Amino acid sequence: MSETQFSVSPNAAKRIAFLAAKEPKPVMMRVAVLGGGCSGFQYNFSFEEQKNDDDLLIEHDGAAVVVDSTSLEFLKGSELDYVEEMVGSAFQVKNPNATSSCGCGNSFSV
Repeated sequence: MSETQFSVSPNAAKRIAFLAAKEPKPVMMRVAVLGGGCSGFQYNFSFEEQKNDDDLLIEHDGAAVVVDSTSLEFLKGSELDYVEEMVGSAFQVKNPNATSSCGCGNSFSV
């Protein structure tokens, strides 16, 4: 596996590093794809202390992101970004494999 399969934008790396620094122990952001959501699949973001054997680890500007091998199949070519808009700020996955997504951007179909 290589970082070209899934990437982390500079904005996302900066925000992850900021949030992780507030945790009492070193953490990595896990990006996962779960079944469910309004369009079939949904993105899940969490902080974890440990990496699993099948995880892809991406380190970028002081941030660590892990993606499991099953989720990576849905995320190939995608980028994790952090956007700040007038309505709020959030992590977003820019996924070229998604054929449709819901209005909130947290759910998609392939």
